[in-house]
Amino acid sequence: MSLLPLPAVIANARLLTDPAKRRAVLRLVRLDRPIGILLLLWPTLWALWFAADGAPPLGTLVIFLLGTALTRSAGCAVNDYADRHIDGGVARTRHRPLATGELAPRDALVIAAALMAIAFALVLLTNRLTVMLSFAALVLAVAYPFTKRITHFPQVVLGAAFAFSIPMAFAAVQDSVPPLAWGLFAATLVWAVAYDTLYAMADREDDLKLGVKSTAVLLGRHDLALVIGAHLTMLVALAVLGAQHGRGIGWFAGLTLALGLAWRQWRHAAEREPARCFEAFLQNNLLGAVVFAGLVLDMALTSFVASGA
Repeated sequence: MSLLPLPAVIANARLLTDPAKRRAVLRLVRLDRPIGILLLLWPTLWALWFAADGAPPLGTLVIFLLGTALTRSAGCAVNDYADRHIDGGVARTRHRPLATGELAPRDALVIAAALMAIAFALVLLTNRLTVMLSFAALVLAVAYPFTKRITHFPQVVLGAAFAFSIPMAFAAVQDSVPPLAWGLFAATLVWAVAYDTLYAMADREDDLKLGVKSTAVLLGRHDLALVIGAHLTMLVALAVLGAQHGRGIGWFAGLTLALGLAWRQWRHAAEREPARCFEAFLQNNLLGAVVFAGLVLDMALTSFVASGA
């Protein structure tokens, strides 16, 4: 999807001036349900803290905080454009603005283009490598919503899109992308497969009727085995990466607590009841936050011990 010209954005000013349209736009970009922003935020923060040894530059931190919200919001607009003929047939999404006709498909494209343009302007404040990586991130973000029509593994594409903030964060801080960045990228991708499979489990019955593909549709009753395996793989990968890069008790305490939270999700989803599967998906926000808290704690303890020595 190419960026729409500025006149098209100006011509759609009603999206901001009409109160009803404005509320619909907020729902389109999910600002009323920020779970997607948070799931993108946590691995971004992991990367910034690892790349900067616990002290990312304030300007870089602000750029990535804003960029996370903008990019995820733009992705939601693209997703609803891609699913505009599907969402009306899914119980959980039938009230989205494009499905109800509150917004037109063109509105979604204008909003996505405007948000992506602002996000790209922020990236231009970093460095050349980060700018170059941002193009790959854009391709993944735009491609993901369409992959559910051609493959049973759209969760992998989503994972790559959500994880791409990690090499970008390292590039912005270090002007390079070391092996640690790609290790965190892989762990985050696998984590996304876990939580997006839970999300797909909540929608499976509707997806089967509509012909939408997902790991949950493909695996049937083996879906939870994938979720468990993906969660465990992600946590083991983070443990190995932490051990390789000098992390200590705080980091591993966070991962241990994260394992307990993952186990809680597995129990929630065990009966495949859609509402419980969706609750399990939402709980990944806390899992990501706990991993970040463990990293911050561990780096603070390391700094304290070093200063005492």
